[in-house]
Amino acid sequence: MTLSDDQDMAARAERARKVQDFTRSELFDRTFREGMELVEETAAYLDGEGRRDSKMLSRSAALAYAAESMKLTTRLMQIASWLLVQRAVRENDMTAETACEPRYRLNDRKIESQPSHAELPIALVEYLVRSEKLFDRALYLDRRMYLEAPEEQPQNAVLSQLGLLEAAFKG
Repeated sequence: MTLSDDQDMAARAERARKVQDFTRSELFDRTFREGMELVEETAAYLDGEGRRDSKMLSRSAALAYAAESMKLTTRLMQIASWLLVQRAVRENDMTAETACEPRYRLNDRKIESQPSHAELPIALVEYLVRSEKLFDRALYLDRRMYLEAPEEQPQNAVLSQLGLLEAAFKG
């Protein structure tokens, strides 16, 4: 095993520790609760009041409503899936290393400055804004846990020099 392999293993262990710390935190509990409540509230709105609101819109606004509600539900499902993966790590149903796989991670989203149509119901716009804020927070947490390099540990000067010598004589 080389020094590089040891560093890689240490980095993975540090990442796993970060993930475990987060999933056992009050921040995770609040974020999970907020995410699941937003999913339920949005579903109730889209199935009830939102459906009624959309029937009163002009044709172009109704098309925009359909597009925005699709974006909203997709975003919420991404958030819910990510939160459920973190909960699986918390409950030891999944390892932090597995959760690091790209298929379990959040992708960047396209930032939109405003809704696609001025006539959209204010309730839908509010759900869009809330979901964007929650997504941005989850994305920030995702990047902090899974992408950012762990803090550099002070290196042992002797091991560092040995590593340089080893590299020089291999070439």
